[in-house]
Amino acid sequence: MLFEVGGALGVVDGATVVPDNGVTAIKVADVDGVRLAGLLVDAGPVNSPVLVQIGPDNATAHHAADPTTLQDVFIRVGGAGPGSATAGAVVNSDDVIIDRTWIWRADHGAGVGWNTNPADYGLLVRGDDVPGTGLFVEHFKKYDVEWSGERGRTIFFQNEKADDAPNQAAVQNGATKGFAAYKVDDTVTSHEGWGLGSYCYFNVDPTIRMDHGFEAPVRPGVRFHDLLVVSLGGNGQYEHVVNGTGAATSGTSTTPSTVVAYP
Repeated sequence: MLFEVGGALGVVDGATVVPDNGVTAIKVADVDGVRLAGLLVDAGPVNSPVLVQIGPDNATAHHAADPTTLQDVFIRVGGAGPGSATAGAVVNSDDVIIDRTWIWRADHGAGVGWNTNPADYGLLVRGDDVPGTGLFVEHFKKYDVEWSGERGRTIFFQNEKADDAPNQAAVQNGATKGFAAYKVDDTVTSHEGWGLGSYCYFNVDPTIRMDHGFEAPVRPGVRFHDLLVVSLGGNGQYEHVVNGTGAATSGTSTTPSTVVAYP
């Protein structure tokens, strides 16, 4: 990797990072108090499994007293030139604070195309007690956000699905039409989100349909407030907002479909 932060009080601030030869651009150990801020991380032409990784797989330490923070970080796949990554960011450590972070598979600029700047996942959160405030995650081929840690909380999430998807088959998720913008894994018992929205503009194939923008297990501890999905000009549609709840988008009026509280 280009940067590895292994001790408490480590700081990476105000840098542009581009990985060589498919390495992880920034890797943080399972430690207290690391600050990542004001960064641009650009994917390189050789696929990286992840661009920013906080904590190793199966991290177990707790950091509530001195959490690692990811603030004002821009993770980009394509846009400046061809780039490739399986995931933009993976958070394995507990108690990490994610604030004002934009994770973007480019849909304009240089090096842009369904097979030119491939990336499956934007943000994968596996650690427990992780809050996200101001998440902007867009255009990934599968889940833009997938959350498997417990007691996650998101305040404000903005998303556009991958507008360059060539057809329905390219985004099909088994029997499900499309991958949700925000997915809470079936094993999660506690999660909450406020002010989350996803829109689609499938301009390559406007007939693409998504079963829902948000997907989560149905249980009392998993709750959402003020969700919306919207089709821009009828270029693609959502069947529901979250799981099977919420009216379908329809027509070309760019009218949001909303769910005030779920479940």
